[in-house]
Parts: sequence; C-alpha cells; structure tokens
Amino acid sequence: MGNRQTRTDVILIGAGIMSATLGSLLKELVPDWEITVFERLANAGEESSNEWNNAGTGHSALCELNYTPEKPDGSIDISKAIKINDQFQVSKQFWSYLVNSNLIRNPRDFIMPLPHMSLVQGENNVAFLKKRFKALSNNPLFQGLEFSDDPKKLKEWIPLIMEGRTSNEPIAATKIDSGTDVNFGALTRMLFDHLKSKNVDIKFKHNVDDIKRTSDGSWELKVRNIDSGTVERVTSKFVFIGGGGGSLHLLQKSGIPEGKHIGGFPVSGLFMVCNNPDVVAQHHAKVYGKAKVGAPPMSVPHLDTRFIDNKKSLLFGPFAGFSPKFLKNGSMFDLLTSVKTDNLVTMLAAGAKNVPLTKYLIEQVMLSKEKRMEELRDFVPNAKSEDWDIVVAGQRVQVIKDTAADGKGTLQFGTEVISAADGSIAALLGASPGASTAVFVMLELIKKCFPQHIKAWEPKIKEMIPSYGVSLLKNPELFHEIHSSTTRTLGLSKNLPLQIARRSVS
Repeated sequence: MGNRQTRTDVILIGAGIMSATLGSLLKELVPDWEITVFERLANAGEESSNEWNNAGTGHSALCELNYTPEKPDGSIDISKAIKINDQFQVSKQFWSYLVNSNLIRNPRDFIMPLPHMSLVQGENNVAFLKKRFKALSNNPLFQGLEFSDDPKKLKEWIPLIMEGRTSNEPIAATKIDSGTDVNFGALTRMLFDHLKSKNVDIKFKHNVDDIKRTSDGSWELKVRNIDSGTVERVTSKFVFIGGGGGSLHLLQKSGIPEGKHIGGFPVSGLFMVCNNPDVVAQHHAKVYGKAKVGAPPMSVPHLDTRFIDNKKSLLFGPFAGFSPKFLKNGSMFDLLTSVKTDNLVTMLAAGAKNVPLTKYLIEQVMLSKEKRMEELRDFVPNAKSEDWDIVVAGQRVQVIKDTAADGKGTLQFGTEVISAADGSIAALLGASPGASTAVFVMLELIKKCFPQHIKAWEPKIKEMIPSYGVSLLKNPELFHEIHSSTTRTLGLSKNLPLQIARRSVS
C-alpha cells in the first residue's frame, strides 16, 4: 500500500448538502483556494441528503407544530419558528444567487412550490392551533397563513384527507401557499457538479480512517481508497467534518476538547409511499400533525406531496425505528464504538432519562404494515394497503450532551456545529432542520472559523445574501423585497407553469 503525502487548503469530509454548501460558499469567496472532498460512497448526496432519505420539506416553521410549543401560561412561543423561517430565507437567497449567476441548473429540478399545512384533531388541539395561528398570522414572515375548522373548507384544501372521515371530533388546519418541497439530493449533486467545474478535487470511495494534529497546527488525515486499499496522508489548515452520522467518530478521533462529553443516539426511519396516480392526484400539500406523547420531535406524522425525478408521489411518516448504525450504509458497531471514557456517564444518563423514548422506538420497530396503515388512516381514512409501499429512510444521530439547563445526558433535537477554539476544524452533528438551514449554518461556521477574513469577505457575502447581518423580522420591507425576488428567481409562484426554461451550467 502506498503512503503518498499531499497538501490542500480546505478538506471537506462527506459529500452531502453541508459540504456542498460550504464548498460553494468558499469557492465564491476565495476562488483560488484548493478544496479536496472525501466521500466513502460512490456518489454525492447518497446518505442523509438523498431525496429518499428525508421528507424534502423546506423547513421554515410554516407547518411544523413542534417549533411553536405552548408555554405553561397557555401562550404560544414562536421564537424558534421565527428563527428557523429567517434561516430558510438565507438558503433561498443563496440558491437564487447561484441560479442568477448561472452556476446551477433550472431551480425546478430541486425546489417546487407546495402549500404547507398543520392538521389537528380534538378540542384541545384545535384550541392550540387557533392560538398558534393568531400568534403567527400578524408576523410578516408568516403572511398568508390561513386557519379553518370548517369541514367544507378543509375538504377544498385536503380532499384526500377529508374523504370518508366519519368522526365527529373537532378538526382544524392552517394553510400557507409559500411552502416548498426541496429535493436535497438533486441540489447536492448540482452543487458538486458546480464545484467539480471549479477544479475542486472530489474523491469518491475514499474513507477517512484517522485524523490527527501536526506540530505546525495543521490536520493530517489518513485516507484509504476503498477499491484499491492504497493509503494517502493529506494535510490541511482547515477541516470540515460533514459526514452525517459518521461525523461523531471523526470528531472523537480529532481529540479536540470541544468534542469531549458528547454522544450520539441513532434513530432510523420508514416512510409509506404511494405511487398510484389516482390517489396522488387527490393531494397537493405537506400536511403536518402532532407527535404522539413520548414520540421524538422528528417523528411528527405528515402526509407529503413529493416531486422526485419529475414524478409526483405521496409519502406518509416517518415511522421511527432503531438501528445501532450511525449511517444507512454504516456498521452495526457504530453506537458501541462511539462510547468513550469521556462520554460514558453522559450516555448512561441519557439512557436513564429517555426510557419513554426507548419504549416508543421498540413499539415502532414492532409495527406490522397493517398497523402502519392504521396510523395512515388517521390521515387518509380510505387508504388501501395495496396502494402503499414501505421505503427505508436515512439514519439520524441525535446529539447527546451535558447542558446547564437539563443536566447530564440531554438529548438534543436539532443541528449543531462543534468547532475547535482556533477554528481549524469543525464538525456538524444532529438532524432537523438540517439541510433547510445549511446556508445559515455554514455562514456561521465561516464567521467562527475564518474571523480574520470576514471583513474582507463581507461585501461578497452581502452580494450573495442581501439580508446578511440583518433581522428580517425587524425589517419587513426588506423581507418582502427578498421574498418576492427569491420567489421569482426560484420559480416558486403558484401562478408559474411547472416547467421553466433551463439555465446553462458554468
């Protein structure tokens, strides 16, 4: 086996949406930097970013009820919803910049306009949804949000869901037309095609076996060619670990103090998919419900229209499950080998705290297809088993860490960046809202890891992200201007035809 030594300016580990976004931003800011990407699989966007491994929701808190919890006094906390919506606007601005600069293809190849809806049943839940609607509807970020508890109106909005419904239980929904369905797999592949055209060295089927600090403060990676078995040593001043569930192991190998006392808990997922065109034609929205008591936030049930490979289908789920793998293509020993002396107490504390979650996951694993169909029929009363198949979705590794507020072993449901104090290495951990907020998250990483360059880079960043450094909530006129611009550029107006002219690729 060889042991070739090479050096590069930036190393990106993992060819998912996060590395694609960071690489694309850096190539616009410093075109002459050499960037090298290592991916263990044969193509880009094959793990969490793949279109079949996630729900494809452009998360902007338009329909996700877990982003607007009810406070003890009965009021609705919309702070997280505002934060996530604002961050998704940043993603849309960057995608619009890439389209306007002819750097990626037709936006309709990765993003489609689609109403986002919340649906609840039961008197208490209807009261909650009404309060949520009142809390959001006057906010400029949620302009256009509608509420109805009238079954006739709901039948106009969601005929498939209302058809055959016999329960007299109160039912209500909110609807907003500015939602999106995003094919993050397609977007990831577009961005890597763009990066390849900019001479970024993308090495598929290459596994990073080890990572260590060198005497001059650089990072040396031991990289193995999976096909040939040859090994090379690659050195860089900056490393980004964007390997999805695989990021935790590499963060631990780096040995940085910030990576201590952190664990991960893997949650797998299944979706029911319908390809019967007669059924698919009856539904056009992403409809989110409320999670069951004891269920993790990522298991909120939803019925989604999806656009994949120019084909419309319906997905329902997710049904949670458990596998010790940290990646869909990972090892059965991933969870076991992630337990170290520094995070053992943290992991044990998490186990003690999350007995209800463990029970819920066991119950979900044991569900038969017919039991899953029964849950689907809470959404679609007339659903027929022969119209629906099961698709295995991706693995999500939830971050476990010690927090001041909740103590040791606290499960974190969200996206988190862990970086060294000197900014020389950073790893992305966690799950939803993940890909939807990739641009915002990567800009925050750039600020933290390259503070010496930010002043010089700021004009270019503002060219790409006009709202950079500005609160859209506090500047509603700027929000309306940006919203109109991105809607037009990305073809998100419901009045536009489904096919628009293709743009060239640089």
